[in-house]
Amino acid sequence: MKHVAVIDIGKTNAKLVLVDLADMSELAVVTRPNRVLPGPPWPHFDLDGHWEFILESLSRFQSDHGIDAISVTTHGASVVLLDEFGNLAAPMLDYEHPGPDAFAVSYDAIRPDFSETGSPRLSMGLNVGAQLHYMFETLPGLRERTGYILTYPQYWSYRLTGVPATEVSSLGCHSDLWDPFNARLSSLVERLGITGKIAPQHPARDVLGTVLREVADKTNIRSGTPVLCGIHDSNASLLPYVLDRNPPFSVVSTGTWVIAMSMGSKKVELDPNRDTLVNVNALGAAVPSARFMGGREHDIISDGQTGEPNGADLDAVLSERVMLMPAVVADTGPFQGRSSTWIGAEPETGSGKRAAVLAFYLALMTAESLRLAGHSGEILVEGPFAQNQAYLDMLSAATNSIVRRSGGTTGTSLGSALLALPDGAFKLPEMETVDCRSDRRLNAYAEDWRGRVQD
Repeated sequence: MKHVAVIDIGKTNAKLVLVDLADMSELAVVTRPNRVLPGPPWPHFDLDGHWEFILESLSRFQSDHGIDAISVTTHGASVVLLDEFGNLAAPMLDYEHPGPDAFAVSYDAIRPDFSETGSPRLSMGLNVGAQLHYMFETLPGLRERTGYILTYPQYWSYRLTGVPATEVSSLGCHSDLWDPFNARLSSLVERLGITGKIAPQHPARDVLGTVLREVADKTNIRSGTPVLCGIHDSNASLLPYVLDRNPPFSVVSTGTWVIAMSMGSKKVELDPNRDTLVNVNALGAAVPSARFMGGREHDIISDGQTGEPNGADLDAVLSERVMLMPAVVADTGPFQGRSSTWIGAEPETGSGKRAAVLAFYLALMTAESLRLAGHSGEILVEGPFAQNQAYLDMLSAATNSIVRRSGGTTGTSLGSALLALPDGAFKLPEMETVDCRSDRRLNAYAEDWRGRVQD
């Protein structure tokens, strides 16, 4: 086993990454936008476009390097409905479609309590149960046509192998369908009338099967190539540390969503009104977590013109106390319902000064999420924010913690590739350390920001 091709579908972009297991390097990365197509019957993801992209990229990887296994990771809050013949029973709903909100009253009457699922009540289709309820209510006969409900990573494993499956890290991603405390499907499954329709559960590391002959023919991948079951993306970021590090520690997975996951955390009472939840890791264990839409907030504030702060920019922001207050995306995160405001003069779009304020804001939002999840120990940052030095510095100061950054840009892909390795076969590479715990200026800024948030 040398090269693992990872299908990595994020909310903003779809990627294929070829990982060399010898040194956990990324040999190739290709991307495409994750487009949402309009209805009817509702806004849905471009699964056919993704499939063409996947086959083309697998063919290229096979030609250039060779592929020994395929793994899958995707965003959460998503399922795919198949009919009895294995075809789509309906288009795959975009979880940001507001349609389910119109059925909130009837859905709330049947959904389990947070104490059963660890799943907060979220807007739109961010609860998979709300998606299913909405789809069944608006598309006559869909419930009856549905033969299998697949969690999203396992849909792509199914396309590759023909084996339908689900997996607990996706079932446990604020779906309302999973009871993480007893490791079983929740009472909502029966209430929705889908008992027997949830595809069989497999561990993320299971080999579901080998690539279908039609896939092998289109990609030149050998027909016996194994395909792993797959994993939810933020749990893919967590997996390397679960396998190689003793708790307590926290992992921050960054992308469209910033997910703070605390292993061996302090005992805290999770508050579902502040976007805390219980995730389920690849080994089936409950993980106290909190989140906000940090990548989306970054894109909104930067408006596609990301500057790079220099020392003068950072000094000016710290001395002038220029701040961005929550929340840029107000329907998720620890400060829901608030409107974002600027303290001090709003920096020009594209300027280094604006980039500095934005980095500090995202770090302070991350610090609050970590606090809510009961963080203790070191913080390990995965994904694009791991390359943002101002973010890392402020995160260390605001949490009084040592921060370590991942060297790769696609931590989800690395974690997904690890599913192909046996126990004990992986050792984390050395990670660059950031320690700003004693930086008085950063500490004072963080304290000022927190004080203003509480006012």
